Amino acid sequence: MGGSLRGDEPESAMPSVDAKAGRLNQSVCKWCYNGMSLDELASHAQSMGLVGIDLLGPADFPTLKKHGLVCTMVGSHSLTNGLCDTKYHDEALEKMADAIAATSAEGWRNVICFSGNARGIDRKVGMKNCVDALRKIVPVAEAANVTLQMELLNSKVDHADYMCDNSEWGVELVKQVASDNFKLLYDIYHMQIMEGDIIRTIEKNHPYYGHYHTAGNPGRHELDDTQELFYPPIARAIADIGYQGYFAHEFIPAGDPLKGLRSAVAQCTV
Repeated sequence: MGGSLRGDEPESAMPSVDAKAGRLNQSVCKWCYNGMSLDELASHAQSMGLVGIDLLGPADFPTLKKHGLVCTMVGSHSLTNGLCDTKYHDEALEKMADAIAATSAEGWRNVICFSGNARGIDRKVGMKNCVDALRKIVPVAEAANVTLQMELLNSKVDHADYMCDNSEWGVELVKQVASDNFKLLYDIYHMQIMEGDIIRTIEKNHPYYGHYHTAGNPGRHELDDTQELFYPPIARAIADIGYQGYFAHEFIPAGDPLKGLRSAVAQCTV
């Protein structure tokens, strides 16, 4: 790959980008830009044609709306204390219900949820526990026109013991819950670590995926030539299946964060 994918050109050499020129509704995750205020990131996101920012809560909504953005994924309960363990159900369901109400009030669409860590619970029992919890909360989401999205995370590098760590398990969970208001958040970085074969997996399972996250691998950094994932064909494959949801950048910048984001947006404007 040439230098144009690295995001390390001088500011004056970086072309302007407009994600709205492509077919994907691109957004970005705030936690990756902790050195930048939400107001500043929102301003840059709006200028790049992004539609919103991921993984925020109601306190952040006024800032997003000031910039004409939406919260493309609203936070809810703990990542580790999730639905596969019944002792966390009450707390998780309460937080999910609150997040659904806040999201619905804005006319937005997505709330995140997690399987949590197994802590010795086998996958069959964990599946049943998740189904039991989701069948209690999914009717609330359906009534509010909100979709719950369980994130697929890797258990090899970043989230040891996380149960929903592969597409096969996650897709079976979606099938058992059997609601259009429950899907999977397919994180491309995490699933490259766990299963690879990204484009074929997306093409096979896309009805079960409701949201996407990006990052390079290894390292979870910019979408550049230090990473093994090449995003233009991945983005094109997602657009080609007619995907209408959100496609959020969740990489941790190793260099200039805005140059890295601009490069990622340009590569995924397909």
